[in-house]
Amino acid sequence: MPEVVSPRKTVIGVPSLSKVVLQKTLKSPIGCTGIGLHSGKKVTMSLNPADPDTGIVFHRTDLDGDDRIIPARWDCVVDTRMATTIGNQSGACVSTIEHLMAALAGCGIDNAIIEIDGAEVPVMDGSAAPFIFLVECEGMSEQDAPRKAIKIERPVKVGDSDKFVSATPDDSFSVGFEIDFEDAAIARQKLSMRLVNGTFKTEIARARTFGFVHEVDALRKAGLALGGSLDNAVVISGDKILNGDGLRYDDEFVRHKILDCVGDLYLAGAPIIGQIDALRSGHALNNQFLISLFSDDKAWSYVEMSGASVPGVSHNWDQEAVLATA
Repeated sequence: MPEVVSPRKTVIGVPSLSKVVLQKTLKSPIGCTGIGLHSGKKVTMSLNPADPDTGIVFHRTDLDGDDRIIPARWDCVVDTRMATTIGNQSGACVSTIEHLMAALAGCGIDNAIIEIDGAEVPVMDGSAAPFIFLVECEGMSEQDAPRKAIKIERPVKVGDSDKFVSATPDDSFSVGFEIDFEDAAIARQKLSMRLVNGTFKTEIARARTFGFVHEVDALRKAGLALGGSLDNAVVISGDKILNGDGLRYDDEFVRHKILDCVGDLYLAGAPIIGQIDALRSGHALNNQFLISLFSDDKAWSYVEMSGASVPGVSHNWDQEAVLATA
């Protein structure tokens, strides 16, 4: 595995003009039980507080010693078929982490130990909303360490004219995504959104993963989608949505693609400050983007985050944040 990229520079906040944003973790542990979307196996998972600068780290409680420790980082991604899977040098893996990672990003959780007794994160209802609910039930705790972000310094792009992910410098985190499917129920959808002031929770988090009836047999023969059902995915057959309750948003499909993108990009190890644009991207291309980004140390920098004090609003990545200047 490649080594973790180290910080290139840090910009310190100006106390007289802005409030330094602090890292956050959970106040106390909280857990859930569910089934894996692809494995179909029951799994129990808990979200636990962690020290500053720990990042997001998975612990496989069904394994022993260091074999059970898997950092949630871009350079630990070992598989991107239908989901994002991370692993360590001992071969231990955890799959389908993207919805949980998106929820942690949206809540502004920097540090957490995720204890899990199996190899796949429970799918819950197929969105990030149940994980946000868990975080909000226990609450978040500010830590005595400044929050850092990855600031896009110059354009980066991977892919081609048919599918791509790109980033350009900006003063906040935005995602623009376009999808185009032959199935009439989806067709072409396009959405661009600045993920500030809680918009991830209100506009993206409830969007569910989706699948197609005509692909079910092939996926299950490949050992995938064994736990999928109408309870945890939007299922499409031609121009019809088979879920009795319909869609949560008219354009739920592109919103879920944004959700996946947010989760995959949080494997950068810090929130990104920049404009992300994607066309027909998936987990593989999202990871290739991070590999390309970190291969060019002039394309990004670490900065400490600061923002104007807003009563009753927690200062995190999903808020109007101002990058400090020297």
